[in-house]
Amino acid sequence: MESWKVGLLFSETGVTSIIERSQLNGALLAIDQINAKGGVLGRPIEPVRYDPASIVRRYGELAETLIVEDKIGVIFGCYMSSSRKEVLPVVERRNALFFYPTLYEGFEYSPNVIYGGACPNQNSVPLANYLMNAYGKRIHFVGSDYIYPRESNRVMRNVLRQGGGEVTGEVYFDLEAKAGDFAAVVDEIMQVKPDAIFSTVVGQACIEFYKAYHAAGGNGRECPIASLTTNEGEIAAIGPEASAGHITAAPYFRSINSAANRRFLKAYEAKFGSTVDVTSCCEATYAQVHMFARALEETGEIDTESLREALLGASFDAPQGQIKIDPDNNHTYLQSRIAKVDEAGEFAIETKVRRAIKPDPYLVYPAIHDWSFRTLKVAGGGRRNE
Repeated sequence: MESWKVGLLFSETGVTSIIERSQLNGALLAIDQINAKGGVLGRPIEPVRYDPASIVRRYGELAETLIVEDKIGVIFGCYMSSSRKEVLPVVERRNALFFYPTLYEGFEYSPNVIYGGACPNQNSVPLANYLMNAYGKRIHFVGSDYIYPRESNRVMRNVLRQGGGEVTGEVYFDLEAKAGDFAAVVDEIMQVKPDAIFSTVVGQACIEFYKAYHAAGGNGRECPIASLTTNEGEIAAIGPEASAGHITAAPYFRSINSAANRRFLKAYEAKFGSTVDVTSCCEATYAQVHMFARALEETGEIDTESLREALLGASFDAPQGQIKIDPDNNHTYLQSRIAKVDEAGEFAIETKVRRAIKPDPYLVYPAIHDWSFRTLKVAGGGRRNE
């Protein structure tokens, strides 16, 4: 039987593999579920996967391989913005459809891309408001040295400025940075004493930074590291002692208590043996594959224009909650949550918005909003997950 072939472009080795392997798993799980129900129009989905090994230029080269040599017109892939920027001209030139399941810095639109991760108004703005209200207005920036951290910090600086906040320092590190490389900035943080740290350090270097901060006496309960990128996979590697008190803003956390998420986690554990590496990027990939399959069932062909028309405005009951692809900009209406790592090393959700936030990739609207967050509490003053 002829299959529907799709490309998977996630690194299984290298510095960003800790996240990209979970994205790959999310895609493979969704494909398994779709095929177990008879595939799409009686034909199975067949993944063709390549490992770019976290080497930025390889993403573009392998996207070309998938489209030209493997004759594949739909690709799911990429974590870092720099790798997305390598794939973007390839899919535009070849008129392929590219699903990007990762949060990013915004300020981009391509008719050949379906953006499945959070853009700044869905994570940066709520996080900045939360930090200024809960901890204070003096924030220190630490990031990896590539497009996303620099642009994310530019956005965060503007949001803080609108709220009367202050950036106490800003420094960037190589993606291969080790624990010792962070000694100077950790010393600076201890001297400056900001109210919180905003981290856009990614991959293995993220783990090294959190460990270095803890080893130097940094305490997440007093001065937390707040991030948009630090997910369950990194927290597991950092360990509960060094990660307790630190904060992440994301559409999805493994600890969400809902029927859809319980089904997702049960299926994930059955296939991969554990849910320890389930992240928001994994969940986004899983949802994007399912949404693609529904669009394919409607169109009956892998054609970029037809699929895009079917996808725009489409909704899906994802593990995070209801999501929808915005026909205005190819981005996705997403939930917005802020969570703090508890003593057991699990994200405990502190706040969430009441409904999915419309994506605003160009931050057209004012950054300081009443987001209608609600704090999740239980009797006795404690907090609970959703």
